[in-house]
Amino acid sequence: MSEAKGGRGAQLKHTGLRPGWTTGACATASATAAYTALLTGAFPDPVTVTLPKGQTPAFALAVEELTADGRAMAGVVKDAGDDPDVTHGALVRATVRALPPGSGVVFRAGPGVGTVTRPGLPLEVGEPAINPVPRQMMRDHIAEVTRTHGRSGGSGDGDVEITVSVDHGEEIARSTWNPRLGILGGLSILGTTGVVVPYSCSAWIDSIRRGVDVARAAGRRHVAACTGSTSEKTVIAEYGLPEDALLDMGDFAGAVLKYLRRHPVERLTVCGGFAKLSKLAAGHLDLHSARSQVDKGFLAGLALRGGAGPALAREIADANTGLAALQLCAAAGVPLGDLVAVAARDEALSVLRGAPVAVDVICIDRAGTVVGRSTPGG
Repeated sequence: MSEAKGGRGAQLKHTGLRPGWTTGACATASATAAYTALLTGAFPDPVTVTLPKGQTPAFALAVEELTADGRAMAGVVKDAGDDPDVTHGALVRATVRALPPGSGVVFRAGPGVGTVTRPGLPLEVGEPAINPVPRQMMRDHIAEVTRTHGRSGGSGDGDVEITVSVDHGEEIARSTWNPRLGILGGLSILGTTGVVVPYSCSAWIDSIRRGVDVARAAGRRHVAACTGSTSEKTVIAEYGLPEDALLDMGDFAGAVLKYLRRHPVERLTVCGGFAKLSKLAAGHLDLHSARSQVDKGFLAGLALRGGAGPALAREIADANTGLAALQLCAAAGVPLGDLVAVAARDEALSVLRGAPVAVDVICIDRAGTVVGRSTPGG
């Protein structure tokens, strides 16, 4: 992408969708503007920053303040482009003040930014939830502003405290994974590239990975990957798992399995709706309806192996939905739910490629009733 005025991105090739900027990029822009004002008395508006892959977006300032006590504050409104991001439109502020020489760059969590309270994340307990890449971006830009505007040989140039805050961030964070991950009090300042790619769901996938990290750090030997709140309730009732052992998998079965392949736990339970898990059984790792469909022909083949006759198999293949296929089999005494659970378990094990993880699968219907399950394998 070329430079984008006001923090707005060009359209992505082939998709027509407009990318946006991460909270980390917004915090970097705010901190850069604030520190420039601290040294020069004037806020650059728009303020241009350089992202890790070389893009140079320019962000319009939404707020700015230079105080008599030696602090400068600037803020930009996050533009997530065409991605359905819960932080789209949030005001990300950075307040900068000088520190004694040798202090370096120190980060603080202001209102709306969370604090890490559990081990397993890429930050120490007690640290503000400002991830490593955004921290490095801010350090790099502080250094660049120092080179451009700092006093020649000025003692203490570049030694600053940066307090990042997000208006209404604590309220927004309630709809994220942060409370479950032990990030309390607000949002995380995220981003590895600075760019939000629409519908890449990178934040969700990153949260799955952090969920595994937190569970491992807590010594959990059994975790559950669930497609939604109903399946979470099912595994809690089945196994009494604590909150930090529950992974909000959603549609991203592949993200869970591939991360556990590199960072294994002793046991994984996959729990979800029958139709979604029939997609995993058929080899799909993204279970979203826009990217994979229930294969009734595959279900018919499973039913045949489970004792169904040719006539029932034809009915299953012609069924309108996965649930209708399940009901046909239930009436005929064919355990299609169990057959799907076993096939989904075996597919999960194939993705794990021999990692020391035992896997079992539970299929439920929309009411949360268990309609199929496998024994642990692996």
